[in-house]
Amino acid sequence: MKTLFLFFSLLFSISLVAQNAKPFVIPELKEWKTSDGVLLFCPKIKIVSDEASNQVARQFAADYKDMFGKKLNLHAGRSNSAGVISFTIHPDSLKANGEEAYRIDIGTSVQVTANSTTGLYWATRTLLQMLEQSHSLPKGTITDFPDYPKRGFMLDVGRKFFPMEYLQAVVRLMSYYKMNTFQVHLNDNGFIQHFGNDWSKTYAAFRLESETYPGLAAKDGHYSKAEFRRFQQDALAQGVTVIPEIDAPAHTLAFTHYLSEIGSKEYGMDHLDLFNPKTYTFLDGLFKEYLEGPNPVFVNEYVHIGTDEYSNKDKAVVEKFRYFTDYYIKEVEKYGKKAALWGALTHAKGDTPVKVKDVLMNCWYNGYAQPRDMMKLGYDVMSIPDGLVYIVPAAGYYYDYLNTKHLYENWTPAVIGGETFEEKHPQIKGGMFAVWNDHPGNGISTQDVYHRIYPAMQTLAVKMWTGRKVELPFAEFDAKRKLLSEAPGQNMLSIPAKSEKGVVFEIRKPTQGEPLKQKLTDIGWNYRTSFDVTAGRNPNGTALFISDNSVFYLTAPADGKLGFSRNGYDYQFNYTVPEGQKVHISIEGTNMETSLYVNGKLQETLRVIPHPDDVNVKKDKRKRVQTLVFPLKETGKFNGKVENLKVEFI
Repeated sequence: MKTLFLFFSLLFSISLVAQNAKPFVIPELKEWKTSDGVLLFCPKIKIVSDEASNQVARQFAADYKDMFGKKLNLHAGRSNSAGVISFTIHPDSLKANGEEAYRIDIGTSVQVTANSTTGLYWATRTLLQMLEQSHSLPKGTITDFPDYPKRGFMLDVGRKFFPMEYLQAVVRLMSYYKMNTFQVHLNDNGFIQHFGNDWSKTYAAFRLESETYPGLAAKDGHYSKAEFRRFQQDALAQGVTVIPEIDAPAHTLAFTHYLSEIGSKEYGMDHLDLFNPKTYTFLDGLFKEYLEGPNPVFVNEYVHIGTDEYSNKDKAVVEKFRYFTDYYIKEVEKYGKKAALWGALTHAKGDTPVKVKDVLMNCWYNGYAQPRDMMKLGYDVMSIPDGLVYIVPAAGYYYDYLNTKHLYENWTPAVIGGETFEEKHPQIKGGMFAVWNDHPGNGISTQDVYHRIYPAMQTLAVKMWTGRKVELPFAEFDAKRKLLSEAPGQNMLSIPAKSEKGVVFEIRKPTQGEPLKQKLTDIGWNYRTSFDVTAGRNPNGTALFISDNSVFYLTAPADGKLGFSRNGYDYQFNYTVPEGQKVHISIEGTNMETSLYVNGKLQETLRVIPHPDDVNVKKDKRKRVQTLVFPLKETGKFNGKVENLKVEFI
């Protein structure tokens, strides 16, 4: 009995002389009251929940198993005994701190309480982040709640298609860092100057299945109505609300490609003709398809109606634009929803009234919508200042990667463009950052985009939740954030655990046409993949290595040279593997370039280059990105042999 008592004493409570430092999690905890000692966490700990908190407890157990490979036992009821983690909803326990607030008391047991299931769920994200850094929890009390109720991210899927699995991964990432609003920009188009100044050849896409307008959804990638509905519902279970956006009356080339007569002859075919009744008939039918009925395609409270960057050339068009904006606010409301929109009413200042109450405005550029004036009118706003939080990959303007140091040290949602408002202003509902894929055809992959999203998500999660009162210096935060996972069971960056450097794995004689049977099915930046290859005669398009994301070719489809394909883009090195001769190949990849070494010597580096199809290089500033996350799921079948495969994280 004495031995058993000592075992449990060691298991659940180790006393320390020094008090515990505030735990590192993202976003930073609002309040930490320390005690002495730690609680060692192991699978023997029981999870206890009542009916109201059962689903959160189950999700915590599932996520714990995904992260650590160990099962936790769930029990019904309530308990304060040692070795228990208990989840309880007390609707009034943290009422003053809002619906998302939670408290975690860590002693010989862990007591988690919150006002709502959302608060409980955020508490589990905090616990998981703490546990992945150490399998002991410091004793003390956490009280946590956000400064801003909406903490968001917007992804432009109109100009670049992202598979549904990718959107689901973004939701998991957002959820892990308590980001709760995901705006999905469903339609857009490229710039006419990139496509020979011909609207009919300019890339445009709408990404959602339409039965009202068969053929409207992009053929190179779109979502079915059923899967998009299910996606929103699954996101809600993870604390994330999806706001779908149909952008109009500008950015609408996908609609005018489908029905040319509603395009504006004066302002360009990427603008709808606001004076044509058929424009309204078309859009009414589109919104009705997604909003009508007891189980609409657009599930959540808000629907975004666009309204950015239309011409204000003369008073007549300004007044018609204001009419259009007011019309679609009310059209959305007709179906029991609320409207969100891009701020444009400073740019389109006029006399025609536009509804204010219950409308959420994205304030992105003060010249289009002066936030102080918009709030004076009565609008609730989302802070999304383009000069601070816009990512446009490889475009040469805005940001390729956000300046996370500046944002961490200086920004909160109270900073909108050149205006700084009081913190937690009641009309500033939150903040958002965005990825705009302005340049279709520039070679950017979904993995390139994710690599840009990840550090921004971690950093801005802090600034939208914790606000100005962060305690860690940026350098310490930036080092520690890299030690956390993307989300339970998720590794979209394809990097070894905890970013360990060195050899990831070696296989002396990979078997052709077989899985490599490694945990990583791709290796992310920065990597070196090397192997010896002796090639026979092979047709063009013969693969050496394959994954779900890319193919590395022994003989690329176009010309038989060494090359790779990913996301619909094909790349070739200026090198052909000789027949019947053993050569040593090394591929080194970063987020900016891909290099080929042959027998230890640099053969070629594929970097960002001017787009080869540019009509006029001086006017068309698109770049072509030539990165590769190297595929390692399985080997291809080919005439020859590969030996001494070595994968390193460098």
